[in-house]
Amino acid sequence: MGNLDSLMTIILQGIIIGIVVSAPMGPVGVLCIQRTLNKGRWYGFITGLGAAVSDIIYAALTGFGMSVVVDLIDKNIFYLQLFGSILLLGFGVYTFVSNPARSLRPANKNKDSYTKNFITALLVTLSNPLIIFLFITLFARFSFIGVYANPTDIAVGFASIAAGALLWWFGLTYFVHRVSSHFNPRGIWVMNRIIGTIVSVVAIAGVILTLSGGSIY
Repeated sequence: MGNLDSLMTIILQGIIIGIVVSAPMGPVGVLCIQRTLNKGRWYGFITGLGAAVSDIIYAALTGFGMSVVVDLIDKNIFYLQLFGSILLLGFGVYTFVSNPARSLRPANKNKDSYTKNFITALLVTLSNPLIIFLFITLFARFSFIGVYANPTDIAVGFASIAAGALLWWFGLTYFVHRVSSHFNPRGIWVMNRIIGTIVSVVAIAGVILTLSGGSIY
């Protein structure tokens, strides 16, 4: 039963990490919304899929890099979790105050191919290696380094991150497609503020729990 509980924790943490990494409306998020509005829901989802693949690549680089220094991480987990929560708070505040709607471009009805939409999103996301620092922050906050104990946990951990990312992109494109006739730049701005607020609240809770000796999980 203990192994099952541990596996369920890994799955839940991985899904949360996948959603948190994908949710803020950066360049790919805006691109995903644009393509959903201008070309159709599945073009938007394929764009999100390209971003998700890139995220998994960076997650793997982060995870295996951290596993090399696992002993050092275990000995300093309190400080890493505290620092991770503070960084996550900064990320939430930045998301809250940013206005990605300014990046919207005029509509382009040229649908191209799914492959081209996938590759462009993949390359845009890969061009931002700073996402590794976000993964480090999240891995430290949730003690996610533990997933590298055995091959099964590794596979489940990465699959859960991918599932979280895909869940976000699927939900986002579904929502935007359903409200496309009412969607406008202000909608993106409001969405980013909501996301920034949620991330900030989770980060503050993480700081409080770390200082009090508790844990979110």
